Amino acid sequence: MTALKDGKAALKARLAELALIDIATLPLNEDVLAFLKAEKATGRPLYLASAADKRYVEALAAHVPLFNGVFGSEPGLNLAGASKAKVLCDAFGEGQFDYIGDAPVDEAVWRKASGVYIANASSRHLAAVRQWAPHAMPIGTRTRGWRDYLKGLRAHQWLKNILVFAPALAAHELGWPLIASVIAFVSFSLCASSVYILNDLLDLRGDRAHVRKRQRPFASGRVPLVAGIALVPILLSISLALALFLPPAFCAVLAGYYALTCAYSFLLKRKLLVDVVTLACLYGARLMAGAAAASVVLSPWLIAFAIFLFLSLALVKRCSELTDRKQAGSGDPVGRAYRLDDLPLLEIMAVASGYVAVLVLALYVHSDDVRVLYGYPDRLWLLCVPLLYWVSRVSLLTHRGAMHDDPVIFAVTDRVSQLVAVICGLVMLASM
Repeated sequence: MTALKDGKAALKARLAELALIDIATLPLNEDVLAFLKAEKATGRPLYLASAADKRYVEALAAHVPLFNGVFGSEPGLNLAGASKAKVLCDAFGEGQFDYIGDAPVDEAVWRKASGVYIANASSRHLAAVRQWAPHAMPIGTRTRGWRDYLKGLRAHQWLKNILVFAPALAAHELGWPLIASVIAFVSFSLCASSVYILNDLLDLRGDRAHVRKRQRPFASGRVPLVAGIALVPILLSISLALALFLPPAFCAVLAGYYALTCAYSFLLKRKLLVDVVTLACLYGARLMAGAAAASVVLSPWLIAFAIFLFLSLALVKRCSELTDRKQAGSGDPVGRAYRLDDLPLLEIMAVASGYVAVLVLALYVHSDDVRVLYGYPDRLWLLCVPLLYWVSRVSLLTHRGAMHDDPVIFAVTDRVSQLVAVICGLVMLASM
């Protein structure tokens, strides 16, 4: 708070002391980098001027050895807008330098520069600048579109929320319970996207160091961080508005899911094994939400089956991450409690938990409860065969490093998994 009272420059300096940024993993604009290299080859002096704290600017200049000097924010000087224009004019003279910027705040500097260059320019921004600077030149164009934002929402992760339909379908309840499940699906998806964005913003450093996660919209810079900050409350508000159409129990589950996910993002994902148990609970929360929305009671058998299956999938997720790092030679993961040496034991835990889930299913088939919903329950024994195959295949693919970052997404999109699901559905239909 004291730093904030002393102004933006003091706040940036304090944040620079507290925050660790891996300069080597920052997304760089390749078009600008190529332009600078070409200019440097002609003998032209280059300077890096940024509103970021000067320590970050110096670190970036050391990482990209193209610059003759740097300008950055320091206590008492927030190097942005008019203040940046004054500093550059004092150093080089008004109209004696060219400037590359990418935001409206850079207009104050552009108006004092000789050459105006716009990095990653949108057509609208370029047209606005050319009204007063007709010769403004773009360096690269903004390709950011709705697909990048959709990826930022992790819309593909909404597939996991199909689990909210399971309680109504398992209880053979159609009509309004199914409609309520649709509303629950949308509400849960928007809430989940809100948390996904929050998690991405908090985990930028780790994502930028990850072989695949570095391509995520926020980590790669394709979607601005400020957009993500705005989307978090917007998506959550719409989610809560939809939840009001459903029973209060659903709202309670949704609130619990959000709280647990935030706890996971801020703290629990760094705790040994607590993280995988939390992930399993988050999968299970989708079942609870579906039951609450459809006003059906979850079967104890379904709960037991889900506990072990979801724990297996959560362990597979961790195994997949460790396997990727091992194959890439990246060493132990950053911000996690696991070491590469833990991988063999985690793989055993994953397959054992998956087999126990199938055992629970077998016990259910042998119980008296199964006869309430199925006329030919003995046929359900056939479910065990494809499920045992599927659990074994997932474990083997994970061991080989061929598993998706999220095994639930893998299960929904994998052709073999889809075939297993169809076979299981046909067996269940034949058992009614």
